[in-house]
Amino acid sequence: MTHHITIYTDGSSRGNPGPGGYGIVFLAGNKMKEVSAGYRLTTNNRMELLSVIVALESLKGHGHHVTVVSDSKYVVDSINQKWVWGWAQKNFKGKKNQDLWERFLEIWPKHHVKMQWVKGHADNPFNEKCDQLAVAAALGKDLLVDEGYEALAE
Repeated sequence: MTHHITIYTDGSSRGNPGPGGYGIVFLAGNKMKEVSAGYRLTTNNRMELLSVIVALESLKGHGHHVTVVSDSKYVVDSINQKWVWGWAQKNFKGKKNQDLWERFLEIWPKHHVKMQWVKGHADNPFNEKCDQLAVAAALGKDLLVDEGYEALAE
């Protein structure tokens, strides 16, 4: 039996750019799973978008019914308003984070995904948990390299 999956995501950076991280909370039936990772140099928007990508890539199989809840207007509006597909048609001319948006467009059609915006820092327990995970990851040791960002920053 397939459960509907609800995924809360959040991204953080300590400086913009600066060390950053993402946090993800998966909810399916009575199960909950938390995932996070930190990067040594990145931006808040990249971490917000990467959290959604990693969450969708983490799902086993295809065709899941998923609601992704994010406090990022950048991510939610880009998808719900269908801007990202227009950007792709124009080869992302003048747009940031092309590498991540292209990765998103690869995973998006594999599931039935609904994006939902939630106000950040408004006492939503799962959004708050994602924020805590993202901040802790950004402040952690052994941070990963955001190659897509650092290659452009050089």
